Amino acid sequence: MTLFLNGPVQNGPFTLANRPGKAAGIRLAEALNQLTGTQPAPHLWNTVTLDGDLRHRTAAATTPLSRGQWERQELAAKYMPGPPPAAGLLTDTAPQVADLALRVCQELLATGTLALAPVKVRLCLACDHMTGEVDHDCRACTTGAGTRPAVRQLLVHDRPDGRPVLERADFHATRASMPAHLVNIAHNAPRRLLLSRTRACGISLGPLGLDDSMVLDPRLGLHLTVLAAAAQRGEGLPVMTLTEKAAAHVAAYGSPVRRWGGVQLRYALHGRIPYDEPVLRRLFEVHRVTPRLQRLFTEWYLPLCAWRERAGITPARLPALLKFLRRVDLARPEIPADEVLAKLQHSVEAGDRRWVMDARVLAHALAHRTDVGSQAEPPEGETG
Repeated sequence: MTLFLNGPVQNGPFTLANRPGKAAGIRLAEALNQLTGTQPAPHLWNTVTLDGDLRHRTAAATTPLSRGQWERQELAAKYMPGPPPAAGLLTDTAPQVADLALRVCQELLATGTLALAPVKVRLCLACDHMTGEVDHDCRACTTGAGTRPAVRQLLVHDRPDGRPVLERADFHATRASMPAHLVNIAHNAPRRLLLSRTRACGISLGPLGLDDSMVLDPRLGLHLTVLAAAAQRGEGLPVMTLTEKAAAHVAAYGSPVRRWGGVQLRYALHGRIPYDEPVLRRLFEVHRVTPRLQRLFTEWYLPLCAWRERAGITPARLPALLKFLRRVDLARPEIPADEVLAKLQHSVEAGDRRWVMDARVLAHALAHRTDVGSQAEPPEGETG
């Protein structure tokens, strides 16, 4: 069965209550898993970031927490004042992710897909942070001290000549055109990808024979986080929800592992949701939308619409979408029809998104959502 998982969200300085746009992929994965009858999946988080290193360094001046403790505290705060996700969290440094990552890297090294190679890089004169192959200011210490040339043994992936970074089979979408702009950007990635980074947090590449300061590149790490979550559930068809911009940034780094161990990882692209637009709040106020319908619209229907409209939902579209959902909510049946749900499940698993604007199918999807929810909720305009 297909398992939808969010592309790991960077653990930045925000909460899901004040910037829910960061949770669009999480909400979409939850909605699609519910429609296919799949048990809730963990929320995936990216913690191997340079910004996280800097923020922890600042916090350490007043709070004696290790990097791991600080990350866990920051992640717990993301969900307040609401409850944490039922299936828990999984970060890109979790033990099961690290175990899988090292096993995969060792196998790919043995086949020649990856290699350990000496690479000419630049190191910061002040903190020895590896800034990459090009001379630019160090972002780890921000001293402006300059860099020096060095040769470091790194984990690398040399992309095969003539092989595209992305193909049709990499996308979970039927009856949709190939995202040409995304494919072109992804294909412009360097031919040699450096999969080692210097970070204060990450999966150490010491077991592969590299310097202990080297950790796995987070763009490869997030793919392995998805694979680890799928392996934990015994699922062989994981689908990662993410935006086109994010896919263009990470696709080349995921290419060595998207088809590994009999598992095929695909991308479900979604657009941006204008959660932060004032028009959304005014819309709820003017139309006196109940809190129940507000949650249904923002946490369930808008993510599904963003999956259908991968270019993004414009603020001008919000009134029409709310009106459509309200009408469908009033018309939903008490008991969803099995044959409609079966076709809906097939559509979701095939990546067919047309049903999102089909009033009849959506009404049964709403009835099914209520039927499997924690408590029955009456349609808009009715009381319990």
